[in-house]
Amino acid sequence: MTYTEKKMSWIRKNTLSFLQSLAVKIIKCGRIPQHVAFIMDGNRRYARKNKVAGIQGHAEGFNKLAETLQWCLDLGIKEVTVYAFSIENFKRNQKEVDALIDLARKKFQRLLDESDRLTENGVRISVIGNMSLIPEHLRQLMAKAMLITKDNDKAFLNIAFAYTSRDEITETVKTIAEGVKNNDIDTADVTEKLFSKCLYTSRSSDPDLIIRTSGEIRFSDYLLWQISHSYVHFSNVLWPESSIWDLLIAIFHYQRSYADLERMRLYQKAIDQPCSFRATTFANKIENNRRKLLEQLAVAIAHIPPKSKINPSFVNIK
Repeated sequence: MTYTEKKMSWIRKNTLSFLQSLAVKIIKCGRIPQHVAFIMDGNRRYARKNKVAGIQGHAEGFNKLAETLQWCLDLGIKEVTVYAFSIENFKRNQKEVDALIDLARKKFQRLLDESDRLTENGVRISVIGNMSLIPEHLRQLMAKAMLITKDNDKAFLNIAFAYTSRDEITETVKTIAEGVKNNDIDTADVTEKLFSKCLYTSRSSDPDLIIRTSGEIRFSDYLLWQISHSYVHFSNVLWPESSIWDLLIAIFHYQRSYADLERMRLYQKAIDQPCSFRATTFANKIENNRRKLLEQLAVAIAHIPPKSKINPSFVNIK
């Protein structure tokens, strides 16, 4: 199957039927999650089910992502985080890994080609993950996409690529330990709030709702620090086959649990320790360093030796 340019686009027009649009309006009468995280599982099973090449299943998965992003905009969901590529995915056979990296390269190039439309819609792109593991050319495209959209503030798309929570938490510990070693902060300044400010997701709110498709009931090392007060919804549908109805069902269940979730959040907020002045200064320093290194990456990555490593603590910014 050949994909048209329209199908490859990150920005879609509203294609909801009258009944679907009516359902969206009804569900919007209740509390809408402002941040939804997706584990987009089932692309390979979809390919096997339809007897097509595995990479075509992933391509269909991207098309479903683009469609889902439009549904989220229609619903008023301001922030979306998607698990696009786990560090564990590098353990798959090399042919599949190469195909996935090439697909990502094409999609990010397409994103850059559509930068005017992204700006028009106010969409900010962030890549969260260990970018030192990502091939240079793709890394450069990602950096450019983040820089071009960095001032957009109407909607936020976070793409977890070469990501696991264990890696994120490990790199955050290293960043804070380095701060203590350099006397930027003291151990007394280290709180949960400072830790959150040093994560890859430092400028994101924690997800209100996390959705995993394909019938698997596990988190696969995804946003484990961030989802302690999130509503979790597991769906049996394969990701490329998911529909607006599946999203609406997940939001409906979230709405039914909202009161309990909000009580937990308010309790956590009440016991949270505020950041000290030193901690706040340190977090701002980390953010500035990340921004500077991202700018260097976007313009000078061609000069970085292929096997060089970039400290992910300073690359993964929003």
